[in-house]
Amino acid sequence: MKMVSQIKEKESRSTQVTKLYLNFLDSHIDDVVKGVEELFDINRIAREIAVSHPYLIELINKEKGRQPCYFYNKKIIDSVKYLLKETDLSVFSIAVIFSYDPSNFSKFFKRWTGQTPGGFREGLQP
Repeated sequence: MKMVSQIKEKESRSTQVTKLYLNFLDSHIDDVVKGVEELFDINRIAREIAVSHPYLIELINKEKGRQPCYFYNKKIIDSVKYLLKETDLSVFSIAVIFSYDPSNFSKFFKRWTGQTPGGFREGLQP
């Protein structure tokens, strides 16, 4: 146990905040999918983990070389892919879960994956 506490003490602030952000994001998006919570914006997530939005951007960018919104959007896309693959929910219903207007949702999904949500689902058919 002493070794673990020594390692944690040696972690940089950017490493600590990055881990906190990514863990919070995983839990939060899972809760959104379950219908427990509505989707938070990144400002709200920063407040939830007790850092300012600009400081969150600075630390995540320093640690990962990407903005926090990249990981936020990627987690949403991964969750949407899961829902499209594993459920019969309509694209409209999935868009609503993530607080998107359906037409904007399709554009968002296509920007990340190169295909529409419906096209992605159709591609899963044997």
